[in-house]
Amino acid sequence: MTVPSAPPAPGAAAAAAAGDDDALSIRAAARDAGDAVGLDLEGRRYTFAELARLTAQRQGEIERETRTGAPVPLLGTNTLQALLTLYALLELRVPALLLHPRLTEVERAAERAATAQAAALPADAAAVLYTSGTTGRARGAVLTRAALLASARASAANLGWQDDDCWLLAMPLARVGGLSIVTRCLAARRAVALVPGFDAARLPQWIEQRRVTLLSLVPTMLSLLLDAHPDWRPPPRLRAVLLGGAAASPRLFERAAARQLPIVVTYGCTETCSQVAATPYDRRFDAAACGAGRPLDGVELRIVDGRIEVRGPMRMAGYLGEPPLQPQAWFDTGDLGEIDAEGCLWLHARRADLIVTGGENVYPAEVERVLEACPGVQAAAVFGLPDETWGQTVAAALVAGPQPPDDETLAEHLARHLARHKRPRRICFVPALPHTAAGKPDRLALAALAPALRPLRTRPA
Repeated sequence: MTVPSAPPAPGAAAAAAAGDDDALSIRAAARDAGDAVGLDLEGRRYTFAELARLTAQRQGEIERETRTGAPVPLLGTNTLQALLTLYALLELRVPALLLHPRLTEVERAAERAATAQAAALPADAAAVLYTSGTTGRARGAVLTRAALLASARASAANLGWQDDDCWLLAMPLARVGGLSIVTRCLAARRAVALVPGFDAARLPQWIEQRRVTLLSLVPTMLSLLLDAHPDWRPPPRLRAVLLGGAAASPRLFERAAARQLPIVVTYGCTETCSQVAATPYDRRFDAAACGAGRPLDGVELRIVDGRIEVRGPMRMAGYLGEPPLQPQAWFDTGDLGEIDAEGCLWLHARRADLIVTGGENVYPAEVERVLEACPGVQAAAVFGLPDETWGQTVAAALVAGPQPPDDETLAEHLARHLARHKRPRRICFVPALPHTAAGKPDRLALAALAPALRPLRTRPA
C-alpha cells in the first residue's frame, strides 16, 4: 500500500522564505533578519547579524586548515564553537563529518578513516552522519543541502512557524535530530536555544527562561522529565513537543495527556534527514490515536512485505563509498509497520535486531564483534531487555574460552572500543549460543536467558 503525503496544515508557513541558495546561509540570514535572535546560549542572545560575524571568523580558520571539498570532521557537541563551525561549513559548501560526542576515540578514528578513503561526495553534500545497518557495520549517510531543506519544509508544512518561535536543542548536534533543528531554524530565520545536553532537573527552567515554543525529545527523556517534576505543567507558549527516536509506551502517552503536553510523534531516520511522518499538528493533544503519524509534505510511504519503505526529496544521496541512490528509488528502512485506512503509520518494530536504548541505536552485531575480540571470549550474542525508562537495555550472553575474562577486564575492553550506550549492562556465560536451523544466532531464543543475567561489574567482586 502506498500513501501520498498529507496536504499542508491550514495556515502552515513555508520552512524558508529565502531561496534554496540562501536558505542555509548565516550571511543571508543576517541580511534577511539581522536583528532577530538566532541563538540563545546560557541567557546570552545572539542576533543573526552577530552570528554571521562570528561565523566569518571561523570560516577563515577553516579555509586555512582544510583542503577544498574534503569533509571536515566536527565533534557534534552542543557548544557555540561547534555551531559556528557548522554554520561556516554550510557557508563554504563544505560537508561536515559529524562525530557523535559519546563515541570512543577508536570509533571516531574509524569514521574519519572511512571518510578519508571514500570517493568524492555530491556537489551539494552538506553532512555525513554514520549509522549502522543490521550487520552493525557503520555506514556514512550522505545528506545533501536539498534534502535538509526538503525536510525543513515538510516539518514546517505540519507545524508552521510563529514569529516568536524558539526551538530547544538538547540532543547532540551530531544526531540527525539535533542537526535538523539547526537547519530548520536557520532556513526559517528562527531562534535555537542551545543547552549542553539533556538534563531532566533543569529542563522546565530552560523552557521557561528561554521562552521555548518547540521541543524535541526521545521517550526516555520525556519519562525522566515527568519523573523529576511530578507537578510540572507546560507553559502555554510551548506549542509542540516532538517525540521520536523510539516507540513510546501507552503509559507514557497517558502521563503526557494528564499533563496536557502537546505531543507530536515523529518517525524517521538518519537516511531521511529525520522525520518523514508525524502527528498532524491539530491532533497534538491526542497523538496516541494516530500511531507514528501521517506522511509529511513530499513524502511517500509504502509497506512491502511488512517493511516500511520511503521516498521523497528529503532522502539521503546514498551511503559513503557506495553507489548513489537513484532519485526515484525507494529506501527500505528495515522497520516493520502498517498504514491504516486513515493514512496513519503504525510502527511495529525497528530494524531487525536493533536495540533502542534511551533513543540511541545499538546494533548487536557491532557489539558482538567487540566482545569476541576480548581475550577469553569465544562467542557472544547481544540482545535487548525491556526497560520502562530506557526502552531497552543492552545484554550479552557469552561463551567463555579457556581463560574467561573477569568483569573488570571485560568492562575496560568495552570502554576502549564502544560508546557507553552500546556497552552491555548485564551478562551471563553459557555453554553454547542458541542458533536457528540456518546457523544464524537465534535472537528470539536469547530472551529465555534473561533470568541468568547479572550486572557487569566494573571491579572484581
